[in-house]
Amino acid sequence: MSAGLDYFKKTKELIDNLYNNEMDNILKASELCAESISKKGLVFMFGAGHSRIMCEEMTPRQGCFPGFFALVEHAVSNHSSIIGTNGLRGPMFLEKYNGYAEEILNGFKFGKNDVMIIISVSGIRPLIVEMALGARKRGLPVISMVSRKHCESSKPGHKSGKKLIDVSDIIIDSQCPPGDCVIELDGIEWKTGPVSTVMGALITNMIRCEVAERLVKKGMKLELLPSHQAVGNPKVHDQLDRFYESYRLSLSHLYQ
Repeated sequence: MSAGLDYFKKTKELIDNLYNNEMDNILKASELCAESISKKGLVFMFGAGHSRIMCEEMTPRQGCFPGFFALVEHAVSNHSSIIGTNGLRGPMFLEKYNGYAEEILNGFKFGKNDVMIIISVSGIRPLIVEMALGARKRGLPVISMVSRKHCESSKPGHKSGKKLIDVSDIIIDSQCPPGDCVIELDGIEWKTGPVSTVMGALITNMIRCEVAERLVKKGMKLELLPSHQAVGNPKVHDQLDRFYESYRLSLSHLYQ
């Protein structure tokens, strides 16, 4: 069997496991988010490192709608250079730095109906745990997307001794294995083939679709971000303007 096909089959097994084991939690999370947005709250998405991808998979993305907020902190997620300026060392250090998440949270005025979704494979770094603790201290329920196997098998990194699964109201197990990768190859010491992006993007879009359906049933009119690739279609440009304005209004309580 080729390594690529092996990756496909192992990832498909994880997707099947997600369907069999986590649908209740995905639906609970979706209901919480829909209730928040229907009451003019915001659902914040936070992830450090590669987990940032899930924040931007939710918004801004084709088919997204106001109500979700990508809480992207560039200092812990802009590492494409690997070495030198904007390399990996800085963000990986900040993930272990106590007090940083609190400073991020202090930049916002959260509302009574807001919700926090935190994405992390391990769920053990101080930044991630502190973000959850800080959100709950401010009254936000916390939904976590995390690998239970990785989190439960790892020592806590936060000074409280807690992990993300200890400070979450709803836990969605991404089914990712410890270390994220699923492929072993002869002659290579470490595994390759990470699955957290596939699983995280799947969960993110399942929540998005569930929330949209529930909001429509509540009678809300959603302004979706359309594909802007339709050249010459005036409806697209009009819809873009409506989306921008709707999104602007959704943020009004954050800075008052």
